[in-house]
Amino acid sequence: MLRRDVLFGAGAMAVAGRSAMAGEVTLPFGNGERPLVAYPGKRPMLQMTARPPQLETPFAVFDAGAITPNDAFFVRYHLADIPTQIDPQAFRVEIKGHVDTPLSLSLDALKRIGGREIVAVNQCSGNSRGFFEPRMAGGQLANGAMGCARFTGVPLKAVLEQAGVKAGAVQVSFEGLDGPVLPETPDFAKALMLDHARDGEVMLAWAMNGQDMPWLNGFPLRLVVPGFYGTYWVKHLNAITVLDKPFEGFWMKTAYRIPDNGCACTEPGKAPDKTVPIGRLNVRSFITNLTDGAQVTASSVSLRGIAFDGGSGIKAVDVSADDGRSWSTAALGQDLGRYAFRAWTAEIALPPGSHALRVRATGNDGATQPMEPRWNPAGYMRNVIETTRVRAT
Repeated sequence: MLRRDVLFGAGAMAVAGRSAMAGEVTLPFGNGERPLVAYPGKRPMLQMTARPPQLETPFAVFDAGAITPNDAFFVRYHLADIPTQIDPQAFRVEIKGHVDTPLSLSLDALKRIGGREIVAVNQCSGNSRGFFEPRMAGGQLANGAMGCARFTGVPLKAVLEQAGVKAGAVQVSFEGLDGPVLPETPDFAKALMLDHARDGEVMLAWAMNGQDMPWLNGFPLRLVVPGFYGTYWVKHLNAITVLDKPFEGFWMKTAYRIPDNGCACTEPGKAPDKTVPIGRLNVRSFITNLTDGAQVTASSVSLRGIAFDGGSGIKAVDVSADDGRSWSTAALGQDLGRYAFRAWTAEIALPPGSHALRVRATGNDGATQPMEPRWNPAGYMRNVIETTRVRAT
């Protein structure tokens, strides 16, 4: 714990941004140049901004397995005043609001309630925004603002039961130790409906992949909301408030909203008539062992990849070697749980020439991916069937 204080003392963020350069990559869209920067506790990652740190996972990491290593897990902050020193012994999370007994719980007290594990994907709402056409404002991410980890913590349900939720409660809001630099900037806070907060799966997590929660991923405690986009996964969690009326904060009422229709989409360039807060992940899949433009040996080619959705679990993955005209079924790997990455493998025959490989996942709920990309003004929830172009020689 003391080592964390040293790593994240005054100036550590600035030092990381200035002197830990490890090269540069160019993402496959306009203005795609990104420095590779090694922050404390992280391997070299794609830096989108330095203050606050926003780091994208190099895509090759996802080919190494379904669990994303802690030192490669993406980082997303909204506000620049992030904590650089936290005493884990003095740390407390407050449970307050519309409850019988307000609580102030230490990490040890949370652990005494009883821990559990869940494997879940955390994905930024704007993952893959850089591929939208026409482009829109916001972080121009490729496909690396996602990751899958094994989280250990206590179900929020158990904590709320200790506090005693009063009749008439409707939502629960969450805040962390990061904050705005300017007083007029809205502090970051999110909210869940009460039934969701008490579903037994939403978690206050203190560990990730068997280690203390990484600092840049929310040490010492973060909210884990399996199946929901990362905007709800509040880092450095220190305040939980039970509400008797809907939360009206900026990050729910104004930001992180999607068109209120079945596809969460509009015609390109058109504003939606009505919006709702973003929520559950949609189904996605990727080839991980080949990159666009790769050269392969003409013959039987092995493919590997990952698929995931918002919690129904992956029923099937299909691959196409002819740009989607015909499909064959891939073999699914180990099932780590319905919220996790599901690895898959396939063998395809590629004669000499150019080929457009496609991959499509289907969830147990029947949802699948569209052949054509869908557009919305915020650049959220991209899940088009991915295409990887290769040349066989």
